[in-house]
Amino acid sequence: MSAGYILRDAVLDKGFVELIDIMPREIPEGAESRDIVIVNAARVSYSGESKGVESDRALLRYLWKHKHTSPFEQVIFKFRIKAPILVWWQMDRHRTLKYSRQNRQSGRYTEYEAEEYYIPCGWRLQDSENKQGSGSGFVENFSVLDGASVTEVYERCFLECLSWYKQALEDGIAREQARLFLPAFALYHTTVLNVDAWNLTHFLRLRTDEKAQWEIQQYAYAMEAQFALMLPWVYACYRQWEE
Repeated sequence: MSAGYILRDAVLDKGFVELIDIMPREIPEGAESRDIVIVNAARVSYSGESKGVESDRALLRYLWKHKHTSPFEQVIFKFRIKAPILVWWQMDRHRTLKYSRQNRQSGRYTEYEAEEYYIPCGWRLQDSENKQGSGSGFVENFSVLDGASVTEVYERCFLECLSWYKQALEDGIAREQARLFLPAFALYHTTVLNVDAWNLTHFLRLRTDEKAQWEIQQYAYAMEAQFALMLPWVYACYRQWEE
């Protein structure tokens, strides 16, 4: 824990997903994995105890298959996530995270810097049938700008906005208003959030789907990998009944 996180995965060009804590933090003494906390939570109803790995895993599979959700809510993940606003826009409206607790970086307290914006690795075409999704092709250049690349124009646009933002700060405009000069959807923000294991799997189910926006898929994949390492029994159930 000296680095401030348990697990860390880089996402997109400047983002990351860090698992900074989990309850329980340590695997209970004599147990094979943290999954035993879920099994014990189910058995507490009749003052039961572990009956061995095979019996414990069988009970956990039963709980998952029959959607006995409350024992899975006993394990809490705490993530620190750095993502552009276009990702947070979707995460914030996600119903499975509505009971999570979030604290987010604020432009009222900190200034934005040149490196704090998302540069896509490619500019996807609009899907011809799905009004909210993108297609499989890419746009490389703006036709009206003598073939100038989309990325070149995008970066030029952002950096010009950033320069006006900095000037506004120098002229004494409050940070909470100066940020209006910036193209908000591109900005990275760092957030700390808590979510229980059951609601996390529901989030992953929807956001790793191929129809989800590509950027949020990348964050979901990173969270899924960390989840799999922390709760291998639950993850095995998740994969079995999702495939």
